[in-house]
Amino acid sequence: MLLSRYQYDYLEAGCDEAGRGCLAGPVFAAAVILPDDFDHELLNDSKQLPEQVRYELRIEIEQKAIAHAVASVDNSEIDEINILNASFLAMHRAITKLQLSPQFLIIDGNRFNKYQDVPHKCIVEGDAKYFSIAAASILAKTYRDDYMKQIAAEHPEYDWHKNKGYPTIKHRETIIKIGYTPYHRLSFRVSDPQLSIFGEDSLR
Repeated sequence: MLLSRYQYDYLEAGCDEAGRGCLAGPVFAAAVILPDDFDHELLNDSKQLPEQVRYELRIEIEQKAIAHAVASVDNSEIDEINILNASFLAMHRAITKLQLSPQFLIIDGNRFNKYQDVPHKCIVEGDAKYFSIAAASILAKTYRDDYMKQIAAEHPEYDWHKNKGYPTIKHRETIIKIGYTPYHRLSFRVSDPQLSIFGEDSLR
């Protein structure tokens, strides 16, 4: 069962990202502040939910959240600063966009670059433990999927409307065959065999 808050002394925002393991497109991140009494039986890590449920949950999250924001870092920036720093930067941008300034941050994962002077706690698999991080994962994932579906029309041969930029076998083979688009991350290794497992598991 997910928890509402990590602590109750300060206004808390949950943060998560989507698209870190992709070969193309931006990395998206979201920050969400939820009411203390928020509860939802379906809300969980976005990777564990069907696409339709994610989009239904997005509506509820945006209606019930005290504050929420989504931001991104594009593929060119990712190539410049690396994907880890880009993920942190996307979260920073989302936090900055919040209509309320959080006093405490809970971050999905085990690493984070401090945001201004706001204290934070990194939580491994936090999107399966805290509602605000799970909500952030839903927003980041669905808004990134929307973006990838939009640019898929420009380059249909890469199958982004299905793979969302993740390193599926077809996506990698297409890159090897016809090359990169302006949306691809040039610093990522297309031929890395480990990517196929991560990529296939991230398409839900």
